[in-house]
Amino acid sequence: MTGPDSKTPLTYRDAGVDIDEGDALVDAIAPLAASTKRPGADGALGGFGGLFDLKAAGFKDPVLVSGTDGVGTKLMLAFATGRHETIGIDLVAMCANDVLAQGAEPLFFLDYFATGKLDKGTGAKVVAGIAEGCRQAGCTLVGGETAEMPGMYAPGHYDLAGFVVGGVEREDILPRMQDMKAGDLLVAMPSSGPHSNGYSLIRKIVERSGLKLEDPAPFEPGKTLGEALLAPTKIYVKAILPLIRNKRIKGLAHITGGGLTENTPRMLPDHLVPKIDYKAWKLPPVFQWLQETGAMSDEEMRRTFNCGVGLVMAVEPAVAMPLMERLANEGEDAFVIGELVSA
Repeated sequence: MTGPDSKTPLTYRDAGVDIDEGDALVDAIAPLAASTKRPGADGALGGFGGLFDLKAAGFKDPVLVSGTDGVGTKLMLAFATGRHETIGIDLVAMCANDVLAQGAEPLFFLDYFATGKLDKGTGAKVVAGIAEGCRQAGCTLVGGETAEMPGMYAPGHYDLAGFVVGGVEREDILPRMQDMKAGDLLVAMPSSGPHSNGYSLIRKIVERSGLKLEDPAPFEPGKTLGEALLAPTKIYVKAILPLIRNKRIKGLAHITGGGLTENTPRMLPDHLVPKIDYKAWKLPPVFQWLQETGAMSDEEMRRTFNCGVGLVMAVEPAVAMPLMERLANEGEDAFVIGELVSA
């Protein structure tokens, strides 16, 4: 099919893909990736693959654990508020906390950033958040993919996916189901908010409330509603990894989609079930506001949101108090929320 300008030379930029802008973004994020370097990672951005040396990282009999995730519709709040600085932390957290639940130390991370029209400023802010998440998780950002695809996304929108590979010594793999028994305690660590789950419902509740994202947050003085709801997902790696290696933890559940109701049983053998005392902690203000504004039942809250609990550990009763004291000494809160009982 031809037209009057069918002989005009075309470039990739004419089709909506700006190679120069992509190159500029790579240049901008190179020092961010370098800031996440750790033992075992010696490669640089720009190659066809990321290299990692397990021996240099100190492993003797390692098993690799991989995970992948995204941020979900929390991205819509980033678009609406123009705040892109912390969404990358969420991306790393959702992946790193998952492999931690298997006992693994996150080793290296890759991201996938896709948009209709590449903007170096926005892309650099997102990757800066990813780099910060990697530093918090102790893993290195070895590479990723930036895709500019005209017509695929609304103006100003993008999508993110993350991929992490962790390593665990064979003897430290979780859960240790064979060691679990009725009477073991469930110790929780608090979340920093809804983390990166339930945001389709959160956006519906915000709409029902009649509030704008730039209005003051009813549950967090000094912050706008959008700012408060974008609180990044807490990364638990540095606090929990030593406890795993010291054999203090039998099982670990990362509380994500499905909430406490569906995630806690994932670490347990068939003959045990969690008995959770929902009065053992106070529902944080953000969840109180969501429940009241959305007129949500307790059951719906518990299977949609983390309700203030980001991580649950199964431990021996004799271990629970020393474990919580150690975490407290490191500035981390932990509290008992229940126990294991026979199914």
